[in-house]
Amino acid sequence: MFACARRLGRGGLEGSCIHIHSAGGFGKGFVVVVCRACSDPPCARVCPTDALVARAEGGVHLKAALCIGCGNCAEACPFGAVLWDEEQNKPEICVYCGYCESYCPYNVIAMQEIKEIKEAAHVAE
Repeated sequence: MFACARRLGRGGLEGSCIHIHSAGGFGKGFVVVVCRACSDPPCARVCPTDALVARAEGGVHLKAALCIGCGNCAEACPFGAVLWDEEQNKPEICVYCGYCESYCPYNVIAMQEIKEIKEAAHVAE
């Protein structure tokens, strides 16, 4: 989480697009809450201003200038992966930059290409 926030030059956890929490103690491990790159993202479907644009490879891209801060996207995400920037009143959603991966000491976070998405994109061509 610190690494994600640091990619924008911020200190602390403010600005992180991922959230990691305990699954019930160290013995049970951790849960990573991050955008799952839905092929038909519900967060984009409920955006009244089209500020969230579905990406061909899955997930969304935020057009911040169009965002009115309604929060519909956060409510629509079934994974709770649309985090919120209270200062800017806008969503924070992982952009799959991979910056966090090298900072994860337990290899919990890894960048992987999802075969189903790649195959679906190939079929659509």
